[in-house]
Amino acid sequence: QVRLVESGGGSVEAGGSLRLSCAVFGYTWSNPCMGWFRQTPGKERAGVASISPGGTSTAYTDSVKDRFTISRDNAKNTVYLQMNNLKPEDTGMYYCAADFSGSSYCPTLSGADFRSWGQGTQVSVSS
Repeated sequence: QVRLVESGGGSVEAGGSLRLSCAVFGYTWSNPCMGWFRQTPGKERAGVASISPGGTSTAYTDSVKDRFTISRDNAKNTVYLQMNNLKPEDTGMYYCAADFSGSSYCPTLSGADFRSWGQGTQVSVSS
């Protein structure tokens, strides 16, 4: 049973930073495609960043480019999202997602490409 556990969310003022972590449990025989998604009340969950299994390729939604960095440590089965210069519009529940199919469509910001999801961690940015 694969389990994804996010941590690192919190409340910060605009301009501040947070680092989210996502630990993957229960799957050790290959590295999955990983992604971070954000959801706010009344809106669909949207892709924020994604990283390939080896960590050599990344993708970001336009609104976070040059502010967020996705990375991974495969030895620790953990993916990170470093968020700098946070803005109020970054507020939301952040979900970690993994895909173990080995699909070539990675990195990807489409939620339909991921099968395993974490429970989410809340990020709140005040102005």
